[in-house]
Amino acid sequence: MARGSLRVLLLGGTTEASRLAQALAQAGVDAVFSYAGRTDAPIAQPLPTRVGGFGGVAGLQAFLQAARISHVVDATHPFAAQMSSNAVQACAAAGVPLLALERPAWQAQGGDVWTHVANIAAAVQALPDEPARVFLAIGKQNLAPFLACSQHWYLLRLVDPVLDLPAARGHVVLDRGPFTLQGDRALLQAHGITHIVAKNSGGAGAEAKLTAARELGLPVILIDRPHIPSRHTVGSVPEVLRWLGVAGG
Repeated sequence: MARGSLRVLLLGGTTEASRLAQALAQAGVDAVFSYAGRTDAPIAQPLPTRVGGFGGVAGLQAFLQAARISHVVDATHPFAAQMSSNAVQACAAAGVPLLALERPAWQAQGGDVWTHVANIAAAVQALPDEPARVFLAIGKQNLAPFLACSQHWYLLRLVDPVLDLPAARGHVVLDRGPFTLQGDRALLQAHGITHIVAKNSGGAGAEAKLTAARELGLPVILIDRPHIPSRHTVGSVPEVLRWLGVAGG
């Protein structure tokens, strides 16, 4: 496809999306970067950026047509299932090619003590009945079901200061990845963490907590990825560039 006929909608919010945005900008590709708007101060991108939802499948389809989008790349978080599902349906309805840039899920290694669960509710149920000190590494969504288990103490690591916890209930750390093994090991030890709850988001930026848990022998409750309708998926920025027909990809 000729470069001039390309107009890409990049659904972002991940490290991979930011890397792709840099590559598209450097290649001079006409592209729009879309953030869901869940973070107060999203990372600045080298592309024109829009923030907020589209209004479901119909709204996204209308945007694709009005903005004359030729290709869509879904590089959202692996747990952004609703957005990804909407993209599959809207692109099919609008006749716009869709590609997903998705990081591989984490795989257990020797020494890992993982319990796989299907969803948030199952993760809550997997926590022990007796009081535990839990590193709740799931972002700011879906905190309420855990906090309702009042016997536990929670360590939260968030990008935005969305809530305060009384010292008796937990502690909030404001930080943005990527995180280091040394830093996560120290964090777990400093707060006497006994259990970790995490989403299987994959990628290197948030993997340090799992390596630290392995070294410390801590159990991890790992929430499996949600179902997303079938779509063409790749795992690297060069593969996306080749799909777009961009030289150097």
